[in-house]
Amino acid sequence: MKISDISDSIDTLLNYGHDLLSQALREGAEQAEVYGVIGRSVDIDLRKDAVELASESFHRGLGLRAVIAGGVGFSSTSDMLLLQFVAKSAVVSARARGADESWRSLPLPEKVVRPEGIFDPRLERIGPEECLDTAKSMLFGCRTVKEAEPVAGSVASICGTRFVINSLGMELVETSTLMHASLETIARAGDVATGSDFYISRGYQPSLEDVGRYAAEQARSSLGGSRAESGTFDVLLKPMAVAELLDYTLLSALAADNVQKGRSSLAGRVGDKISPESLVIADDGLLFGGMDSSAFDGEGVPSQRTVLVEDGILRGYLYDSYTAGKEGARSTGNAVRSGYSDVPCVGSRNFIVSSSQPQDLLAETKGLLVNGLIGAHTANPISGDFSVEAKNAFLIAPGEEAKPIRSLMLAGNFFELLKDVEIGRDVRAVGSIVTPTVKFRMKVVGS
Repeated sequence: MKISDISDSIDTLLNYGHDLLSQALREGAEQAEVYGVIGRSVDIDLRKDAVELASESFHRGLGLRAVIAGGVGFSSTSDMLLLQFVAKSAVVSARARGADESWRSLPLPEKVVRPEGIFDPRLERIGPEECLDTAKSMLFGCRTVKEAEPVAGSVASICGTRFVINSLGMELVETSTLMHASLETIARAGDVATGSDFYISRGYQPSLEDVGRYAAEQARSSLGGSRAESGTFDVLLKPMAVAELLDYTLLSALAADNVQKGRSSLAGRVGDKISPESLVIADDGLLFGGMDSSAFDGEGVPSQRTVLVEDGILRGYLYDSYTAGKEGARSTGNAVRSGYSDVPCVGSRNFIVSSSQPQDLLAETKGLLVNGLIGAHTANPISGDFSVEAKNAFLIAPGEEAKPIRSLMLAGNFFELLKDVEIGRDVRAVGSIVTPTVKFRMKVVGS
């Protein structure tokens, strides 16, 4: 497939989608929905100081949801010769699941708002050569730092179009772009330390020297780490560490399906004070240039901004159409899909942590600074309890140079820590989580 063929191919895929929709209805589906994806990606993989792989790939596929008496069946394919089989499979699955009294309906068509900053024509046209030059710039940045060298990295450029059509008259189409890069480094000088950094954006960035340089500097500055004392300290979590912890605690607790199943410690607490008054948490599917910004969610529901915590008060949860229907509520536009071969589920879009009173935390804090976490996935998503290893940690004090820490464990309960959180000013997008550095008072175990 040539690059110039993609725009023509989306029309072809849409026609296949309508055909699949019609076949599902003929097979006996009461309602049906087709989710389609077509795209192109360029990938550069780095191993040490060399390019290990450069590739260009194209993908397309359709996913079908068929509904009978509230029972939902699903099937998907990348082979357009199998549409009849896909339709039958989804309908058979729907019948096998049986009736679901909680099901209401697929979404009806509604007017959507197109977000800005999610498409860059340069990424639509980019080839392996340009991505290779970008990867080389990242390696060059790393080489400017003595004692450090690259271990592994990648640069990826993606341009894709997705659509949602259903038997209630919905037809929505959107094209977007994404560029992602990362680099892992190592530094040696008596001992060994590692570092990393990344870049993610909806737009093209020809040079990523700063990413390579920062990853190398992080590794070098972590050399010569000392042993940490155990106790309770003020701990600054940089955006990467915050995002890793949020992903396995708060995000899960705010998903309506977990709330309804009793798997959230925030169930039934709308209106309760859960944090300082200055904290604001929102989910925004229309954020300018957001990594998960789109005019519509994975079911075609219009994207919106949903305030979850304001003035320290829990204001609500995140819903897709199914969970909203169970409560007689309206979807917040939070049905997410990882691709055409997955059914939609409740998830965050652009999850934004902010404060009405942000602080210069680094200049004010005596304690510890942590850049990343190891083991955040082991956190208990229901209780919020966690025990993780700190990555690239430093002992800090106002007016003093940061001192690296060799090994450090952090433990606590996220929802208890949230009651006394302080928010910084250095906002960064870590995937679809947008957060500054935050300060917690937490238990530390040195080793």
